Amino acid sequence: MKPSRPDARPLLALAAPLLILLASISLLVRHGSQRLQAVPALLIGCGLVVSSRVRRIRRRRALAEALRSPPMAPPPAG
Repeated sequence: MKPSRPDARPLLALAAPLLILLASISLLVRHGSQRLQAVPALLIGCGLVVSSRVRRIRRRRALAEALRSPPMAPPPAG
């Protein structure tokens, strides 16, 4: 039997938006050349959000296509 543990998926779903928020706050607080240190975190967070959205769109499109296609005929018995 598996030990019960809290599901980590909600935390992982919030990771990229929180990274963007942290990088944005860091950009506002820092001055001069120190602002450049927040740019990689901002780009990575945005990239994760965009790739997640693209993956979700592709998955939904594939599901819709599978639902529209006629059901497969069972193989002949014999």
